[in-house]
Amino acid sequence: MRPIVEKITNKESFDQAFKIRELVFVIEQGVDPAAEYDEFEKESRHFLAKIDGKPVGTARWRFTKNGVKLERFAVLEGARGKGVGQALVAAVLEDLKSTPEAAGKTKYLHAQLSAMPLYTKFGFEKVGDMFEECNIQHYKMELA
Repeated sequence: MRPIVEKITNKESFDQAFKIRELVFVIEQGVDPAAEYDEFEKESRHFLAKIDGKPVGTARWRFTKNGVKLERFAVLEGARGKGVGQALVAAVLEDLKSTPEAAGKTKYLHAQLSAMPLYTKFGFEKVGDMFEECNIQHYKMELA
C-alpha cells in the first residue's frame, strides 16, 4: 500500500505526529525532548503520513528569516523503505507551491546524513560544512 499524506487539521492527528517524533527523535536517536518540541509548533504546518490508515511518518514546514524551513521529517522504523519519506517531502513541497507567501523564498532544511539522498532526489543541494545539531551530524540543504 502506498503512503497517504495529509495536512494535520485536528488534535488527534497532531498527537499522532508528536508520538512519531517522540519515538524517532527522542527514543531512537536520543534527542533531548526540550530540543525536539519548540516554540514553532503552532506556527508550523504539520503533515501526517499513513499506510493502511496507520500513522507512520510526519513532517512540518515554517517561515523563518532565511526563507522556508522544512523540518521534523520522521518515519517509524517499521515503515522505512516504503516511500513514506518521499511522500512526505512531495506533500510538503506541493503545499508550499500552493502557498503564495512562500513563492520566491529559499526552501531549506537541516538534513541528517542518512536522509541526504532522499532530499537530493527532490533537487536539494548541500550548502556549507557539516554541523552538529542535537548530537547528530547534519548538512544544510537548499532547494536548487
